[in-house]
Amino acid sequence: MYAVIRTGGKQYRVAPGDVVRVEKLDGAVGDKIALTDVLLIGGNSDIKIGTPVLVEARVTAEIMAQGKAKKIVVFKKKRRKSYSRKRGHRQEITTLKVVEING
Repeated sequence: MYAVIRTGGKQYRVAPGDVVRVEKLDGAVGDKIALTDVLLIGGNSDIKIGTPVLVEARVTAEIMAQGKAKKIVVFKKKRRKSYSRKRGHRQEITTLKVVEING
């Protein structure tokens, strides 16, 4: 069984036991959270598709870690104008382990 969830403006395909890195969610390490933006649930033969979400469906996940992603460098330059800017950014992320899918 698998599900497609929406969190942080992105969509993820998850199954029980998967480890997923998503944008930061509130909670401490070890907490269980319920993700209610479930767009699709698929299994052996039947597929349930939400319009846009499935009302009764939820994905339960456990927070494994809170941290930051790798740094990206944002560099801007305009030639012959003596203009250049260099900035770095590290996105805060949450590592989730999917426990179960209810739908």
